[in-house]
Parts: sequence; structure tokens; C-alpha cells
Amino acid sequence: MKFNPADEIQDLQYFGEFGGVNPSISDSSTYTFLSAKTMFDTFEGNADGCYLYSRHSSPSNLYLGQALAAMEGTEAANVAASGMGAITPVLLQLCGSGDHIVSSRTIYGGTYTFLKNFTPRLGIKTTFVDITKMDKVEAAITSETKLLYCETVSNPLLEIADIASLAKMAKNHNIKLVVDNTFSPLSVSPAKLGADIVIHSLTKYINGSSDSLGGVTCASQEFIDSLKNVNNGASMLLGPTMDSLRSASVMKNLRTLHIRMKQHSHNAMYLAERFDSDGLKVVYPGLKSHSGHNLYATMINPEYGFGGMMTLDVGTLNKANELMELMQSRKLGYLAVSLGFYKTLFSAPGTSTSSEIPIEEQEAMGLTDGLIRFSIGLDNNIKRTYQMMKECMIELGVMKVPFLV
Repeated sequence: MKFNPADEIQDLQYFGEFGGVNPSISDSSTYTFLSAKTMFDTFEGNADGCYLYSRHSSPSNLYLGQALAAMEGTEAANVAASGMGAITPVLLQLCGSGDHIVSSRTIYGGTYTFLKNFTPRLGIKTTFVDITKMDKVEAAITSETKLLYCETVSNPLLEIADIASLAKMAKNHNIKLVVDNTFSPLSVSPAKLGADIVIHSLTKYINGSSDSLGGVTCASQEFIDSLKNVNNGASMLLGPTMDSLRSASVMKNLRTLHIRMKQHSHNAMYLAERFDSDGLKVVYPGLKSHSGHNLYATMINPEYGFGGMMTLDVGTLNKANELMELMQSRKLGYLAVSLGFYKTLFSAPGTSTSSEIPIEEQEAMGLTDGLIRFSIGLDNNIKRTYQMMKECMIELGVMKVPFLV
């Protein structure tokens, strides 16, 4: 039977301490031992089922980690207090002074600036490439390269990474492929396509209510153990620990992810098709005009669609700002960063989520001033939403008034 991540989540069954249908929340920072020998063994990583200190692990975090590992089809997972709290320890666990990373040029601004400005202080260099050009990726790999880094669907340009081909390339060079799958949970399962490590910002779609920060690293048991090692594990020593109450909250929201992703994708496809037929500059992976459409169609689980992210280029930053402010005043959504909320969120990434990227590099990658990134919400009547958005665009001259015969 074909791997279906929603089924894997559904098949997990936890019982609370008193028989509750939700697992009990471990509201403790430290844990007792019945013997000094057990404490020693736990420090050495040799005592299964024992908890040492919540920065290392806790029952609530392990429950959520198990669910997310099942979702991605990996052996294990480790949750963190934010998406960057998952990304940065992975990179630092795999790389040290003198090592090299090959990264997609279009990635989340925080990841970009970490690789561009912070890791060089540690002697780690990064080459940024167009991840859709396999020859460029291959040419960038050197004897010092330790990993390839990309996003399944890139932020904010929505470029598609050929994960299967990148995985083969990484294997040929004996390096790791790390994939940020934040934009495409359930739709794509990178580990099943050959990725070694899969990362999510749980803040976005997986939690889905814009009330918690969180991140997760899904990988082999060996790699997750290395992250949590008390002597040299980046997650253990840097301390990006998720709070147990937040873990429990995300765990509850995870159970509706399959329903939400279907609606996000349905709504985004409807709007993208309509605005594309209206002659606007729309980028959405579900459109046949998208450069990565055919590739993405072979990668996704069709049940969950092409995702909820869409961009529109309205020409100038002033026009983009006017449109976003008008749409917010008409209650169509929020002028806000992030994604995966029940309401539509929109922002101009060049001056927000990707503002860390220098202007000249934004221009080189095609990140224009007038680009608006939309995280399409769960609107029940998407036809009504389209008409209201269209009225805003006509009012501001973004779209011409339809000619009536």
C-alpha cells in the first residue's frame, strides 16, 4: 500500500496517565531516579524509557516527535522551540570549521542569513545555487562539502526542488541531503524520495493556528541521538527545547492537518486559476505554467494537492502595500508574515521574510518589489473571496475592469 502520512498519524494511539484519550502532559523540568546507576546509564544514553532533564527529552516532546517521524516516514524525530531551533543545530551537527555547504539560493530569510553571515564566523562556508539547475548544484560540490540544503517548495519564489535527483547526487558524493518541508507537509514526503533529514517549522501548517512556535528534525535514530547527545549534541548543548505545554498543543492540532491541507490547496488552486485567467502574474505550483509543475505533480500525494502558497506580482512595492492594506481593511486576511493560519496571510517578502537577502541578490533570483506572498486560508466560500479580492484589485488599478459587451 502506498505511504500515506495522514494514515501514519491516525494509527498512533496514546493513552494518558489516567486513561485519557490525550497523552498526559509532563510538566516537569527534571526527573527522579530510583538508583544512582540508572542516572549514570541515562547520562550515557543506555537507559531506555528514563528521562533525565527536559532540555534533553520529555514525554510530551517524545510523543510529538514520534508522531512527526511517523508522518515523514523516518525512524525518529526531535522537536524544538522554533523552526530555526531545528535548522541551526542540524547544520552545526553536520559541519565544523573548514566544511562547506551547498544551499538553494531561495530559502527562508532566517536560514539564508544564518548561512551567509553567522556560520562563516565558525569557518563554515556556503555556496548558494539555483537548486533547479542540477548542473549548477553538481559544480558547486567540493571535497569539503558536507551537505546539500534546500526547501521542497522554496520561500518565497515557490521553486520546486527535485528531491529524488538531489538525493542521488548527495549519495554519490557521500554527503547528506537536508530538506525543509515546511511549505508542503503531507503533500510531499522527502524521506521517501531519498532525503536524509527533513525539517519543519511547526509554527506554520502543522500547528496551523499561529499561536505557537516550534520546529522538528526528522531523520534516522542515529542522527537524532547525535543531536541529543549530552557531550556533543547540538540540540542538547544549544538548548532550543520545546515546552511541554506547546508540544501537547501542537500534537492536538496535528490531527486535523490532513483536513486543513486539503482546504488550503483547494482554495489556492481556485484563486490561482482565476487570477491567471485574469492575466495577472501568478506563481502557483498547481498551474501548468509553473516551471516546476510537471516535476511537482510526480512528487506529491495528490490527495493533499499543490499546497496553500501563491504569489502575485503587482508591479511595485507601493502598489503591493496598497493592495495588502485594502485587503486587510476588507477582512480578507492579515498583512502579516508566516503561513498556515486559518485566515489568509499576505506580505511583501522583499521587505519582510526575505529582507535579510541583499537587494542585488533579490533581483538576481527574481524577487521583485511588487511580489506579494499569499498563504491562502481555509475560507469556506472561496468564490466569494475571489470576488472580493478582485474588487480590491480593480479599485487600485492592479486589474482592469472587465469589458462588458
